[in-house]
Amino acid sequence: METVLGVSGVYHAYGGTPALDGVDLQVGTGECVALLGPNGAGKTTLVNLAIGLLRVQRGQVRLAGGNPRDAGTRRHLGVVQQALGFPATLKVGELVAGAAVRGGRPRSAAGPVLAELGLTELAGRRAAKLSGGQKQRLQLAMALVTEPDLLVLDEPTAGLDVAARRRFWQLLEQRRERGTGVLVTTHLIEESAAVADRVVVLDKGSVLAEGSPQELVALLPDRTVVARTLLDLDRLRALPGVVAARGGGEHVRLSTRTPEDLLRVLLAEDPALADLRVEGAGLEEAVDALTTRPQEVLR
Repeated sequence: METVLGVSGVYHAYGGTPALDGVDLQVGTGECVALLGPNGAGKTTLVNLAIGLLRVQRGQVRLAGGNPRDAGTRRHLGVVQQALGFPATLKVGELVAGAAVRGGRPRSAAGPVLAELGLTELAGRRAAKLSGGQKQRLQLAMALVTEPDLLVLDEPTAGLDVAARRRFWQLLEQRRERGTGVLVTTHLIEESAAVADRVVVLDKGSVLAEGSPQELVALLPDRTVVARTLLDLDRLRALPGVVAARGGGEHVRLSTRTPEDLLRVLLAEDPALADLRVEGAGLEEAVDALTTRPQEVLR
């Protein structure tokens, strides 16, 4: 597997405050790497360095063997952002053709990509009139029309329904089979577990852990109790054995290392407890544990 993105020993600071401190990251051909971590972890800074929006202060960033700030190198890059405004007067076909030309490709390259993403019938529609899912496919078409070696996705499926998210990742899978590397940042952590080959957990400017989703989950001996309960989160967090509690409405997810003891307490506290099940920890719980109690998880 060749490396399409190589980040080595990168340090970056704002006003003397480090945002990244000695970060290493690699993405190979056809590989999907998920970059996860809490707000303020340094993810945006790392992505902006990877796509050439920031100049490297210390360390090295190489995109397809070149400097991502060079125009020629950037032709190897495609970017899909969480929210992107389109010019009100331009049509879908015009935007994709324009992206092709800026990337050194002929305007005719737009046709096959529009077909690939199911946008051919929308080619004459103004981008401002598209639905959220259609706009996301348009962004992807603009990113893919240059045949990039690396695709960088920033919260790419935020706001999409389940069917649209599934279709989005199916399209990406086809490109990955052709060798396109993918770097994705997202708050939909369990979605990352389903699509990523490797996960990199970043916090406070440093890489805490990396590996396959399964390898990171294996670091955590916790179990997850899922239930429908009338107890609020503050009360649940105070119960013996609860490591973390999250959820909304009546449905909650409780992390614990003593599920049997917790179940007895839960049933005593809430006789109306329902929809009860015990699961192994998921990637979301593993990332939460790595960023809130790393010394315990990584010891």
